Amino acid sequence: MLKLAYQSDVGRIRMVNEDRAIVQEDLNGLTLAILADGMGGHQAGDIASQMAVDLIQLQLQSMNRETPLEERCSGLRAAIESANEKIFELASQRENYHGMGTTVVAVVSDEQTAVIAHIGDSRAYRIRGEEIEQLTEDHSLVNEPLKNGQITREEAEHHPRRNVLTRALGTEPTIEVDVREIAWETNDVLLICSDGLSDLVSREQLVALVNGDGDLKAKVQRLIDGALEAGGDDNVTVILMVNAADALQHHDEEAR
Repeated sequence: MLKLAYQSDVGRIRMVNEDRAIVQEDLNGLTLAILADGMGGHQAGDIASQMAVDLIQLQLQSMNRETPLEERCSGLRAAIESANEKIFELASQRENYHGMGTTVVAVVSDEQTAVIAHIGDSRAYRIRGEEIEQLTEDHSLVNEPLKNGQITREEAEHHPRRNVLTRALGTEPTIEVDVREIAWETNDVLLICSDGLSDLVSREQLVALVNGDGDLKAKVQRLIDGALEAGGDDNVTVILMVNAADALQHHDEEAR
């Protein structure tokens, strides 16, 4: 059984929350989670991110447990490409929406396999015990020199242009979507977040906060609090998805 919790916070600095998240615990036997972090002035960022999560969710409603893995991948890609076209179209028609766009991470999962699609620098991690693995690759200016070994991860994390995206949803008429599938095991946790969390909270802290006591909601709240305590200079949104064993389920129910 998969369990989910999520929360979004405007942070300490921003006036508007341009992050959006949707979770659907029963998509015909599958579990769906979508997170988007909008960008663009005049509140266009929150329009782009809201459109992204709504359109992608809507297009995936016919997917079900019997849908083959290959079709889950192609369906997720198609839903994101379609959302891109509609957001780009609106941005082209309305002057005050020019340049609006959004990141997106979308996950369709059952107990064996998670399909993850993304654009931008919002992230998905898998936490297994004390190990954390980043499952998405940032589409950002600093990621190329980081991959090539020209800068260290620490330098990348503090780089002044770390948030400049090389790819976003809605800014171009067509888009390339990164899609991958991962096998996951009982007690694995998927952490999906906007850069308001990943920019401020270290990987070691992420693991410690996720592995702490309490139910999923409490863990999500701790992660948000961690970002706020570190400055909270951006909107912060967190989705936790756990591949729950009966023991963990029982522990969660007791903690409520």
